[in-house]
Amino acid sequence: MSEARPGGPLLSVQNLKVHFPVRSGLMLRQTGKVKAVDGVALEIGEGETVGLVGESGCGKSTLAKAVVRLLKPNEGTVTFGGTEITALAPRVLRPFRREMQMIFQDPVESLNPRQSVRQIIEEPLVIHREGDAGARRRRVDELLERVGLPPNSGEKFAFEFSGGQRQRIGIARAIALNPRFIVCDEPVSALDVSVQSQIINLLLELQSEMGISYLFIAHDLAVVQHISDQVAVMYLGKIVELASAEAIYQRPCHAYTKALLSAIPEADPAAERERILLEGDVPSPINPPAGSAFGHRISHPRYEETIGMDLSLVEIESGHWVARDPCCLSEEDWKKVQ
Repeated sequence: MSEARPGGPLLSVQNLKVHFPVRSGLMLRQTGKVKAVDGVALEIGEGETVGLVGESGCGKSTLAKAVVRLLKPNEGTVTFGGTEITALAPRVLRPFRREMQMIFQDPVESLNPRQSVRQIIEEPLVIHREGDAGARRRRVDELLERVGLPPNSGEKFAFEFSGGQRQRIGIARAIALNPRFIVCDEPVSALDVSVQSQIINLLLELQSEMGISYLFIAHDLAVVQHISDQVAVMYLGKIVELASAEAIYQRPCHAYTKALLSAIPEADPAAERERILLEGDVPSPINPPAGSAFGHRISHPRYEETIGMDLSLVEIESGHWVARDPCCLSEEDWKKVQ
């Protein structure tokens, strides 16, 4: 039912908007709305990883939840495997749930402390009525072994494990139903650096074996570079640059992307890198600027002319998309997009 169209993407997001009402007063009337995601378009192919980066509060996690229908979008469409799932009723959506899973940021909060590890991993199998009790037990044992946990781990509780081991439990739960697509919502940000590499390598191995597609959300651009085929840079609810990982790191075009890349720590203490310090504050998603959001933040002299301007993505080079924004592009790049 959910086979992808020949040659088409596994996941396609078009003009997606997620707005939350702001209520105030005695009668709690709606006085505004938070534009958490405001017109995002994105495609992910079979076996592909798209990295999603940006500051806290830019809408990354909200976008991820809307993509897997944990949140219902206000506008736009989400198409999975050739079927639009944006407005499907819960009962009709149920078969797609097994093919779309999530790995959460905090392995402490995302694992039920009252369940054993076996119960946690087995739960998706029970919900989707996979096999009998014996078959499910064997499947859990296989999953524990696959993610690198001891055989007796199933009888213990999540609080008895380290942070990295807990995240392995979360990964085992996510792959229990052999999904085609997994959202990794900052899965390594709460882990030590040495453990991060182990988890990233595990995700890459699983992708190679199972052909899984990932939407990988992170703050650490060095991690995103290692795992991603494509990188999308998000700012205040919108994607401002989208390209291959190589293009983003070799030739970033948007000023915000350049600032994020300049903040990556340099392993060589003798190496010199120009650090771009951003001025001003991130605009409020309740009342975003009428023009360029980033131009407004840095008080760019050309901000006024962006009011009412089409700031949508444009292909500046083959496969490299960037917002059509004079406040955020070099003179050379601005001439190209015009």
